[in-house]
Amino acid sequence: MPMRLEGPLADRSRWQASACSIGKAMDVVGTRSAMLLIREAFYGTTRFDDFAARVGITDAIASARLKELVAAGIFTKRPYREPGQRTRYEYVLTPMGQDLLPAVLALMRWGDRYLQTDGEGPLAVVEDTTGEPVEVRARSASGTDLDADGLRVRVNRRVVSPR
Repeated sequence: MPMRLEGPLADRSRWQASACSIGKAMDVVGTRSAMLLIREAFYGTTRFDDFAARVGITDAIASARLKELVAAGIFTKRPYREPGQRTRYEYVLTPMGQDLLPAVLALMRWGDRYLQTDGEGPLAVVEDTTGEPVEVRARSASGTDLDADGLRVRVNRRVVSPR
């Protein structure tokens, strides 16, 4: 079941989703290399050469994507210098980038469920202290788990028109 569209959104032919937050987010993180760079940052990767090698992309692509992600505010560059070497930069997730954790985990779980032959992926994400599996869910502020048919989409109160 789809989400219910409320008010002026109910007539989909009358509004354009040009201001859609999903579209804007995909403009920033919508490439395979961008998402895998973000994944690697959650795994603890910080150095350019390690990002390129672990994601399996060329230095040129790694450089371009990291530059875009820094400009978007997902990563910040932090200088470091090894003895006898020139100053280099490591890439660290900002709070904005850290907020992508549920999206990264949701993509991982979806891939585990539908793209792995056994329905389980090669990795398990568990709570550090208990070892319990981590789940990503749509949940109301009161704690109710929801599916799409339990959701309604409305125009944000601060927005005058959905156009």
